[in-house]
Amino acid sequence: MKENMKSKRIMELREIMKAYPKLVEDYSDQHNGLAQPPLAIPNKGNKIIELTKDFKHIIKNNDFLTLLNQRTSKRRYLNEALSLEELSFLLWATQGVKQVIGRKNHATLRTVPSAGARHPFETYLLVNQVEGLEQGLYHYLALEHKLEFIKSIENQIDRVTEAFGGQAFFGNAPVGFVWTVLPYRTEWRYSTEAQKYCLLDAGHLCQNLYLACEAIGCGTCAIGAYEQNLADDLLGLDSSPSSENDNEFIVYAASVGKVDTEN
Repeated sequence: MKENMKSKRIMELREIMKAYPKLVEDYSDQHNGLAQPPLAIPNKGNKIIELTKDFKHIIKNNDFLTLLNQRTSKRRYLNEALSLEELSFLLWATQGVKQVIGRKNHATLRTVPSAGARHPFETYLLVNQVEGLEQGLYHYLALEHKLEFIKSIENQIDRVTEAFGGQAFFGNAPVGFVWTVLPYRTEWRYSTEAQKYCLLDAGHLCQNLYLACEAIGCGTCAIGAYEQNLADDLLGLDSSPSSENDNEFIVYAASVGKVDTEN
């Protein structure tokens, strides 16, 4: 019985990966004239950190072929803090807003592609070692290219390690990138096709993180293994199933730290 249930579940989940002709009656909220969702969530913190876009002095390698050849998942990091400039570069490389376009409906053109330019993700940071930043939870304000401090997390390393599958390298990493998804940003335009597009878009931003890390002497490791309830709770999110337009939950993560580039 358990094997039959497992097989059925696998079959159902595989269907999310397929592309089907759009149902005639499956009109999107955009098609029906409903207002689009906000391009970003409201600010959550009251401490704002300015970020730079002057990255020239921190780039150690800008040879694209070398970056591709050296790109690997790295889980071991030096006991060395990232600079705020380095963190700013990684945030810009993964979710930076280059332009806001549109008159009636708006969209953002960013450093990564997204289906319909909907960009359904928010970036949170679990900071352990970044110069000038206290340990805790932060949120990237992509439209402003700023960082906001959300809160301190008691026993942060232990709680993060537990929430992310016991992976101590993530809990101890100088920075943990955590991406949440707000599916309705994409559902507003694509309705029941949106869920697949959101998952595809997640790969775009994480690959940019890999390449950006290589460019500044850092390493990263993408993480899909975590306990949804525990991880969402760290960010103050509700993991309960919901069809509400403001539903937000974690969908991807990656550890980041400096690595030994000499060996």
